[in-house]
Amino acid sequence: MDLLQPLALPPYPFKITDNNGQLTLFDEIRKRTIIITPEEWVRQHFVQYLIRQKNYPKTLIRLEGGLRVNGMPKRTDIVIFNPQGERILMVECKAPSVAIDQKVFDQIARYNMTHKVALLAVTNGLQHYYCSIDHVACTYRFIEDLPDYRSL
Repeated sequence: MDLLQPLALPPYPFKITDNNGQLTLFDEIRKRTIIITPEEWVRQHFVQYLIRQKNYPKTLIRLEGGLRVNGMPKRTDIVIFNPQGERILMVECKAPSVAIDQKVFDQIARYNMTHKVALLAVTNGLQHYYCSIDHVACTYRFIEDLPDYRSL
């Protein structure tokens, strides 16, 4: 599969560099150059979608943050915070070749047992699923689209 394949997200003018056959781009959140893998390609596009289309502030986005699940170290792909430092959105990114199936939903649900985030998103760049969680009522519902940051 093509490393830089078109996704079901708006295209962005990333500055891509070829370092001896290894493609890299500058990650404006982590402020460093990163190697482009299929999953990273999806993550970078989804971050730009959040910033440019949904108005999520760059300063409130954390990529690949650590957490512990059943004592094991894990990494969340994207977490968005509100100005008070509370997590408001967690996104799990997969490579386009990875099907969004029950295992992927189970993974983000396990992570959310630690974080208790109200909005979850799962994407492989081609399909996106969004879920609203009510932790008090212990219910969830799938939603059509992520809310704009200004409406939260």
